[in-house]
Amino acid sequence: MITKITMNNVACYKDSTALITNKKVNLIYGLNGTGKSTLSNYLYDRNDPNYEYCAIEGLANEDILVYNQRFISEYFYESDTLKGIFTLSKENKVAEETILKTEKEIHNLDDEQKNQNNILEETNLEISRKKQEAENTVWNIKQKYTGGDRVLEYCLTGLQGKKESLFTHILQVSKPVSQPIMTIAKLKEDVESLKGNAAQKYNELPLINFDGTEIETNSIFQKSIVGNENSTISELITKLGNSDWVKAGLDYLPSEIGDKTIPCPFCQETTVNSILANKIKNYFDGTYTLDIEEIKRLSSIYTNSMNAIPSEEIFISNPFIIGKKDDFENRYKSVLQCVSQNKRAIEDKIKSPSQKIFFIDSTTVVNDFNDLIKNVNKEITEHNARLDNKESSLNKIKIIFWEIMRWEYDQTISNFLNEKSQSEIKVGKIKEKLSTISTELSKKKQYITEQQKKTVNIDEAVRVISDELIDLGIDSFKIEKHTDVLYKITRINEKGDTFKTLSEGEKMIISFLYFIELCKGKKSASDTNTGKIIVIDDPISSLSHIYVFNIGLLIKNNFTNPKSQYDQVIILTHSLYFFYELTFTKQEDRKQYMALYRLIKTSNGAEIKSMHYHEIQNDYHSYWDVIKDINYSPALIANCMRNIIEYFFNFIEKMELANVFQKQSLQDVKYQAFYRYINKESHSLGENIFDIKEFDYNTFKDAFRLVFVESGYEGHYNKMMQ
Repeated sequence: MITKITMNNVACYKDSTALITNKKVNLIYGLNGTGKSTLSNYLYDRNDPNYEYCAIEGLANEDILVYNQRFISEYFYESDTLKGIFTLSKENKVAEETILKTEKEIHNLDDEQKNQNNILEETNLEISRKKQEAENTVWNIKQKYTGGDRVLEYCLTGLQGKKESLFTHILQVSKPVSQPIMTIAKLKEDVESLKGNAAQKYNELPLINFDGTEIETNSIFQKSIVGNENSTISELITKLGNSDWVKAGLDYLPSEIGDKTIPCPFCQETTVNSILANKIKNYFDGTYTLDIEEIKRLSSIYTNSMNAIPSEEIFISNPFIIGKKDDFENRYKSVLQCVSQNKRAIEDKIKSPSQKIFFIDSTTVVNDFNDLIKNVNKEITEHNARLDNKESSLNKIKIIFWEIMRWEYDQTISNFLNEKSQSEIKVGKIKEKLSTISTELSKKKQYITEQQKKTVNIDEAVRVISDELIDLGIDSFKIEKHTDVLYKITRINEKGDTFKTLSEGEKMIISFLYFIELCKGKKSASDTNTGKIIVIDDPISSLSHIYVFNIGLLIKNNFTNPKSQYDQVIILTHSLYFFYELTFTKQEDRKQYMALYRLIKTSNGAEIKSMHYHEIQNDYHSYWDVIKDINYSPALIANCMRNIIEYFFNFIEKMELANVFQKQSLQDVKYQAFYRYINKESHSLGENIFDIKEFDYNTFKDAFRLVFVESGYEGHYNKMMQ
């Protein structure tokens, strides 16, 4: 069943307009020129390139059979030898019953096929919705990493335009085995180092090569350095237990004492003479002096090694240290504290040679510091290498970026892939069912074809059409069998192309009867299609009123009955009387089976609008509706004004219009265009309004009103304009 017909950019359909329906019977009313023929011609041949912007929805395997002028032309005007309509032979009752049974089975299979296709469509729509939800979530990557600092925007080159492109790309990225160690912040740093202000090479940082480490293990610092034990005062100094104190006191004695006695540097009593001074000096002999000199030498080396340690400024200015500033400062400080403390210990040893001292091992803190610098130097080396291979380095960063994204959005992606997999399994099963149904349909249709070849004929169609002609009172021509697959129209005692001698009304009658049988029968013996949609376009356009009722009755009996064999019926007409005749009288039937539409034409083109039953009026009322709407085309408005005036004054009131237009109020110059148009005999001159460009809606409307006012029918005018 057709659910929607969209007409667009063809003939009078300037803009898109649609007929939306879910009913079996659809009636469309429209005045001539509003697009009825264009609509029926589209349904007649949907492959016509003129209709490339039009569309149809809901159609399954049904045949669309269209009755319009094109049908009449193609089936009748070229020859009066008509294509045969195949009906089942009455003689073969068994075959007929078998075919009917098989057709029911085909119908059931068609229903199952539609059902499976609906499930397939719903499944595809569901996975499409899931995909869209996943795409919307993943699109956050684009929103987060484009714009702003734009550091990582290059990773999304070519993926910023469509959500589907971005989603497809991340689906192709393999999920990492474990969470990536690299962070987005670090990736940004790396990109900046390649593309930003830091995109330059750096020298490696120096290590601390501390030579004082060996001095810290020298045994002299654990040696107690004392004077000559053979000295006469050694026993006394030993008893005092402080040779360093005695040695320090010598610095306060003069180099030459002579015979005098001088004050003791310790107790300040005048007790020290040259003999005591020499004994003390002899205590600190050459060995003692050499040890002290060695300690001083080692102290000097240690001091030089300390001074060789690189300054802190060399390190902290390097950008690769900035991120490790706290760690660097702690390790650098530990080195300085260690060697400084050891330096003070050496100074203490010089002051107190007899005391043993112990150092802090500088190897540990120096190595610890150097380990940090080595790691930094490794980063510098890698950075410099990346700069040497900039494009390759940026590409590696891009790969890592998408691995991070794939990990972060894994829940969304995995859920979608799981749902997609389940849907694909379901779709696969549906397609298997559809394939089975299709195979079974082919078998049954082939079976019907084989049976119909034995039983079909055109005799029944010839008989029915002939009977209908007689019922309609037409006996001047008849239809008879020509061959097994053709029949023809003939007149008694007349040869040649009989169809061309028929009146327009007779052509319409015979063509419509033929169409009815064509819908009921088969186009050929191999025609197995059971689904049909019937379209009838203005079947009474050339008929006298005698036949309008008969055509309406034929349509009611054969097509619009809710229990008819056809899937759907669409009827177009310009006659409100005929439109009204075809509507269902019972409200519940109209609500369940029928939809009403109106075709109108405005300056914006033709439009299809839904219509309610209570809106149905006769043609006279319809003309009044047109002239009240300024959006209709000028030719249509003016033509409707003329039809109203002619109908009212000539057929109802039997008045002479010439007398009406002699009224003084209608002699104004501005009404002359209206006067000339109304008095034209032909109804086809509406186009002249455009040629002389005299149509003014308000002027025509005023003149139209004056015609009724001056004739004494202002009340009628006011009532109709409501």
